This record gives sequence, structure tokens and C-alpha cells, in this order.
Amino acid sequence: MTIQIYELCGANTDLLFSPHCWKARMAVAHKGLPWQAVPVPFTGVATVEGGESRRVPVMRDGDTVIEESYAIAQYLEATYPDAPSLFNGKGGEALSIHFINWAQTAIHPEVAKLAMLDIYKSLAPKDQEFFRTGREKMLGCTLEEFDAKHPKNGDSLGKALVSLELTLKNQKFIGGESPLFADYAAFGALQWLRICSGKDYLVKDTAVAAWFDSLLDMYDGMARKGIVAA
Repeated sequence: MTIQIYELCGANTDLLFSPHCWKARMAVAHKGLPWQAVPVPFTGVATVEGGESRRVPVMRDGDTVIEESYAIAQYLEATYPDAPSLFNGKGGEALSIHFINWAQTAIHPEVAKLAMLDIYKSLAPKDQEFFRTGREKMLGCTLEEFDAKHPKNGDSLGKALVSLELTLKNQKFIGGESPLFADYAAFGALQWLRICSGKDYLVKDTAVAAWFDSLLDMYDGMARKGIVAA
């Protein structure tokens, strides 16, 4: 049976941009499993699969429903042990938790500075209202005021990626010779920026840019084929 992944979408339902959903779809592709995306707008997330307060990604595999990207990865690892490993053992699981936390505290804020208005503009009107209300309450200012505070040159993002750059100068992936879920935790955040902004903020001829390009091309170019905002 084909796995279903409920993914956050824009007004164009082919615009699938959530960093967490990208972690999940890369994990399923890593395992070589058949799957399909089920686009869900912001205002539809809470009730996916009969939930009352869901968070995407949500994955259905037969009768099993799993929520949250790391939980999905753990499920895939336990359920499909003969497929390529996402962790290569308990140490890799611990490494993944670190990179999930690092991406969310170091990269995600930089993506927000660069693409908050781009995300908003990509949504349908009903979802724009939902997004604006929630984000402006969190930010303490309008989306436009927040956007105006931050230069769109990517310098701040580059500083946030210094530790990753140093790591990738000595190895092809965070996981070593091949990617692990830790790679997808960092990749998902940068793919989110690429899709929502439609711009390339990564510095050319860097280890991070080469790593990102490698992951875009993996699994028959799945990530590179993702629809990017105009």
C-alpha cells in the first residue's frame, strides 16, 4: 500500500514548502518506499486524519497514522529495518535530535527573516488571514514591519551555517559518505527557503552549497523538481 504524507501547501496545492514535511518525504524516499503527497492548507491541518490539533507532516501507512517528522523517521526505521537506515544506530538517532534542534534554532529564524512575506503571499486568502494573525501575535509587529527590519542579502544565514560548512568541508554528508536523517533535518530548512523565496541565498562554491545540490538531486531529483514560488 502506498504511504500518504499530508503536507502543508500554498494556494497552488503543488507548492509544498514545510521544512518538517520535507524531512518526512526525504526519509520515505531514503527508505525507497512508494508514497504520495496529500496537500493540506494551514486552515486544514488541525483536523487531518480526524485529529483535533494535528501538526504536519502526518503520515498514513496502512492502518498506522504517525504525526511529526522525527516520529515518522523512527517509525520507518523500526517498520522497514531492511531498507537503508536513517540513523545507523542509536548514535545516529542522538545526532538527529541535535540537528533538528540546531536547524530550528539556527536556520529557521533566518529563513523567517528572508521569506516571511514570501510565505504569506504564497497562501490562499483564508490561509493568509490565519497565517497573519498567528505570526503577528508571535512577532509583536506586522509581517511587513518584520520584513522591513531584515536585509535580504543572506549574510545572516551564512553566519548561521558556519558550523555546517566546517563539517562538510571534511565529509560529503552530515552522515558521512551517505546522508542520514540528520542531513534531512538541515536540508528541510533550506529547501523551505528555496521553495518559498524562489531565490538562492547559499554562497556559491561552498561545501554547504555542494551538499545541498547533492540532496536536491537524490532520489531521481525529487527535491529539485519541487514547485518553487514565482
